[in-house]
Amino acid sequence: MQVGDVISWERTFTNEDVLVFSGLSGDKGTHHVNENEQGQLMVHGLLTATLPTKIGGDINFIAREISFEFHRPVFTGDTIKCDVVLIELEELEEKLNLSSSLSCTNQHGKVVLTGGAKGIILR
Repeated sequence: MQVGDVISWERTFTNEDVLVFSGLSGDKGTHHVNENEQGQLMVHGLLTATLPTKIGGDINFIAREISFEFHRPVFTGDTIKCDVVLIELEELEEKLNLSSSLSCTNQHGKVVLTGGAKGIILR
C-alpha cells in the first residue's frame, strides 16, 4: 500500500438486501419497506456506506473516524461503485496510520456518497 492507491468495490443492491438491513437496524421507514412505482426500495444510507467499510475490512483497517456526506438516494437495482483513495500513510512500529477519502457513484456516474476515514492497520 502507498499514498495515492485507489481501492474499489462495486455492488448492486436488491430489495432483499434492504429488507434484511431494515430488520437488523430497526430502520423500517416506509421508503425502505414499501416499493415505489418501479418496484424499488430506497437503500438505507448506512447500507450504501457498507461499500467503503467492506474495503476497510479487506485491508484490516480499524476505523477511528469516519465521515459520510449523502448526495442523492440509492434505490434497489442501482449498481454503486466505491473508490477509496489512500491519502496519508504513516508507518509506525506496530501499526500503520491511514487516512483516506472515498467517493461512491451510481451506474449513471452520479456521485451518491463521499467522505473519508482515519484509523490504523495493525501489523
